[in-house]
Amino acid sequence: MAHPQLLGKKKSEEAIGTLEKEYPNTKYYLEFKTPIDLVVAAILSAQTRDVVVNSVTPELFRRYKTAKDYAGAKEPELLSYAKKVTFADNKVKNIIKTCNVISEKYNGRVPDKMNELIDLPGIGRKTANTILINAYGIVEGIPVDTWVIKLSYRIGLTDSDKPEKIEQDLMAIVEKKHWKDIAYVMKAHGHKICHSTMPLCSKCILNSVCPKNGVSKHS
Repeated sequence: MAHPQLLGKKKSEEAIGTLEKEYPNTKYYLEFKTPIDLVVAAILSAQTRDVVVNSVTPELFRRYKTAKDYAGAKEPELLSYAKKVTFADNKVKNIIKTCNVISEKYNGRVPDKMNELIDLPGIGRKTANTILINAYGIVEGIPVDTWVIKLSYRIGLTDSDKPEKIEQDLMAIVEKKHWKDIAYVMKAHGHKICHSTMPLCSKCILNSVCPKNGVSKHS
């Protein structure tokens, strides 16, 4: 495999700025009202399309309001609401365990510190970043999801496929003002133009600068 080409700091910053201008109305894609809603939705969303998660959470959120509600839930009942999502059994277990911790250790309030969030069952750094940004407006890092992994490599922002390394690479080359929305901008671009198997490079606003790392076929 050819070594990926990297854009460098200046061009990377320009590329992200260009994408943000192209998708000015992007926002976090899971629906929620409270921090505990967000924790539950984020746990359910792993390897599951956001439309599926958003289709099951309204009833779930009407039934369970607090961390204590989830902590006291029986797995079969909780599963009846979440059965459409992938790996529902494990996710339901993690929701109950996590909400137990939040209820008992944090008096029912979702933690607002990275080290406390990543200690919760079912929550890794990507989800912790998501919670901090969308529940509390705290921008400490960048949520690295599937689209960020794919596009960061393809566009030439990183030469890695490891989420932790990609986050560090992006934080080093992209101004902090972009960190909050970069994942959602990349998702929007991936859905519209930079498809997984056949990206529409001829229609892409980054076509002239993008090295197209890993792309074998495009239109």
